[in-house]
Amino acid sequence: QVDIARAFLAMFPATFFWGASFPLALAALSEKGQDSGRLVGGVYAANTLGAIVGALSMSLLLVSWVGSQRAQQILILLSAVAGMLVLIRPITSLSISKSYRAITYELFGMAHVIALVVLFIWSVPATSGLLIAHGRYSGLRVDMGELIYMGEGVHSSVAVSRLPSGVLNYHNAGKVQASSEPVDMRLQRMLGHLTTLISANPKSVAVIGCGAGVTAGAVSIDPRVERVTIVEIEPLVPQVVSTYFSEHNFDVIRNPKVEVRVDDGRHYLLTTGEKFDAITSDPFDPWVKGAATLYTKEFLETVRQSLNPGGVITLFVQLYESNLAAVKSEVATFFDVFPNGVIWGNTYRGRGYDMVLLGQVEPLQIDLDEIESRLADPSYGQVARSLRQIGMASPLELFATYAGRGSDLEEWLSDAVINRDRNLRLQYFAGLGLNLYKSDEIYAEMLSHRKFPADLFVGPETKLESLRAVIQRGLLMP
Repeated sequence: QVDIARAFLAMFPATFFWGASFPLALAALSEKGQDSGRLVGGVYAANTLGAIVGALSMSLLLVSWVGSQRAQQILILLSAVAGMLVLIRPITSLSISKSYRAITYELFGMAHVIALVVLFIWSVPATSGLLIAHGRYSGLRVDMGELIYMGEGVHSSVAVSRLPSGVLNYHNAGKVQASSEPVDMRLQRMLGHLTTLISANPKSVAVIGCGAGVTAGAVSIDPRVERVTIVEIEPLVPQVVSTYFSEHNFDVIRNPKVEVRVDDGRHYLLTTGEKFDAITSDPFDPWVKGAATLYTKEFLETVRQSLNPGGVITLFVQLYESNLAAVKSEVATFFDVFPNGVIWGNTYRGRGYDMVLLGQVEPLQIDLDEIESRLADPSYGQVARSLRQIGMASPLELFATYAGRGSDLEEWLSDAVINRDRNLRLQYFAGLGLNLYKSDEIYAEMLSHRKFPADLFVGPETKLESLRAVIQRGLLMP
């Protein structure tokens, strides 16, 4: 109800009066004997052209250059100038017969208009950092920490806040998208490390979405990785996270083997012509406009075609602020393209929180001995420390997060809807789960179908039995 009321107050007055301005414009330009069709067509064409130029110049240029406050002030000034142009002709063409008093009244009226315009421009408030950081929650939350950065970019607004505990939050699209909280750090590093540890030879890795840079940082410290391409649509993001999150993301933006490409993730994969040994994607919440397109079957097929043989994809799926239909749609769509896929769970206080989907075109096998020996190698010291920092001191603890795969979940996914470009059903499912926090219920229901994957892991029987015991007991991360 609060969201509907806010949307109504923000949009209805402007759209109502803007709509009313069109017949007024026709009336202002109409003359006796004029062709009404030509009049309406001309005004409509001018209005359409102005709307296109205005939308592009304001949203893509002016807001990112001077910010929302100054952009609104410029709009008020332009509107006032447009109105004054209508009044200039009658004043300049005053007949001599008009009295001095009449002229004085008209000039005095224009002075009032100018004064009102100045007042309106002065009254535009500064852009609210709280609004940029927390969006729809900005009026409902308290003790949200100190805002240490806010900026308005071309595609999105970005903020960074610090809690009294020292935790850093990265805000985008009006909510926290990443943080240095232990549960978030675990997910972000799991995305990165699973991508490179399981890939056969991850020399070249693409990271779709920079975020706080933690996932890209985890990818970059793997010694087998020679080149990392971060694809980020908002130019402001890499600049911000390189300043505030470098301690948590291994200073990934300044890493010489990392290249940042400012582009849309789908557009980049479709046009680059390059293939990668691994791709990881961490989009916004699927109810954010446009994010659901990074979960469609068509996008995943593009990813599949962009992988070298033995290549791996990892994809973030949230369970919080979501619902069963949305989660099933994400998982089923992923398995439709990557039938050999595996789910790894990230829990908070023993309950489901979010997940990593991992896929490979070929049948997947994980050699426990090989990964253990690799992590014991001094060259992998930074990777091993990174895993220990998130509570995973051994491969056993990493792979104990196994949460299922397609063969386990066929029955559970029988009513799932595949998310496609032509319908984007996920965006609407996810929107209905916006205020829900049923992640523990969704995850528990999914785990009830989990079986130990005897053909997934390879290694000594003792290790396999230990892993089996941990998984079957449902030992979840704290």
